[in-house]
Amino acid sequence: MDRLVNTVRPYAWGSTTAIPDLLGTAPTGEPQAEMWMGAHPGAPSRLHRGRLDEVIAADPVRELGAPAVDAFGPQLPFLFKILAAGAPLSLQVHPDRHRAIEGYAAEEQAGIPADAPQRNYKDANHKPELICALTPFEGLCGFRPAAATADLLAGLGVDSLKPYADLLRAHPEEAALREVLTAILTADPEEIAGTVAEATAAADRLGGPYTPYAGIAHHYPGDPGVIAAMLLNHVLLQPGEALYLGAGVPHAYIGGLGVEIMANSDNVLRCGLTPKHIDVPELLRVVRFTAGDPSVLRPEATAAGEEVYETPVDEFRLSRCLLAPAATPLDLTAPGPQILLCTAGRAAAGELTLDPGASVFVPAGEKTQVSAVGTEPATLFRATVAG
Repeated sequence: MDRLVNTVRPYAWGSTTAIPDLLGTAPTGEPQAEMWMGAHPGAPSRLHRGRLDEVIAADPVRELGAPAVDAFGPQLPFLFKILAAGAPLSLQVHPDRHRAIEGYAAEEQAGIPADAPQRNYKDANHKPELICALTPFEGLCGFRPAAATADLLAGLGVDSLKPYADLLRAHPEEAALREVLTAILTADPEEIAGTVAEATAAADRLGGPYTPYAGIAHHYPGDPGVIAAMLLNHVLLQPGEALYLGAGVPHAYIGGLGVEIMANSDNVLRCGLTPKHIDVPELLRVVRFTAGDPSVLRPEATAAGEEVYETPVDEFRLSRCLLAPAATPLDLTAPGPQILLCTAGRAAAGELTLDPGASVFVPAGEKTQVSAVGTEPATLFRATVAG
């Protein structure tokens, strides 16, 4: 078991205070958006033996276990993060594995450089993800039923939004959502910017259900993604609640602190709220135009004493351990790799003590017992592979 030294990514949307507050460090005044825990080559964690990706590459079976290597190859199949959103992130979707394989192969064959701004597929993997709130956490997830969105748009009283509302009422739901999203993203830039400005003024005036979208609009004035965002469900997670985001589900995080786990991929197709490249035809191949209420996940207690966030993927499994003081240590020994993260109180993992924000990597099969330190309870999140 090794203590991790992790990189904090300074993306512009990051909160300047949330991660420092968790870690007990002084804010620098710069955004601190994500703390990465894992072996992603973009920012691998370090331990006393070296970079985690290099440690795993030197002996993948020892570090990951034979079952994980057989299933996912000689690399850690998940990336674990603390995410602190101080401003809305881009509106985006992720491909399924089949489309990722096809898209990656096509872009490789076309000779598109990996760092080219128009590149969609950085690898041949899917990117399902799970976000679990540590504080109240606001986001957008999945399409709202078309009729309800038509009413929301009509309520703004903006003439240029009326055609979208009419389309949402006149066609079968999936076809209507596809047609409206396509129209928004291919509209004349000056015309849609005017529509966004009118909609923003109306949303500011009306408040209520329009408030989240008004806030987004002030961060991204004139962006067509503001209207696209109004097609999506607004979600407010309470601490301990989570959202699973599968392939093709449009989403955006608006604000809050959470832990996030995902398959080890960089594949993102953007729908708006960004100056970055938007490939509308490819986006429309990937988006799933299925409406409904987002399913908020709550952890399910196991006989082993942890609480699991169930998802339909094999690359990762997230669980939470609420450790009471003076309780019997919880045995987390597992046949696969683990990353343990303390988010509250002080926890013991083996012989190591973890303060909030501290994490450890546990190789496959290593004896692992955790407990609270002192007289206060502790909270520990556990990232590992499913199964």
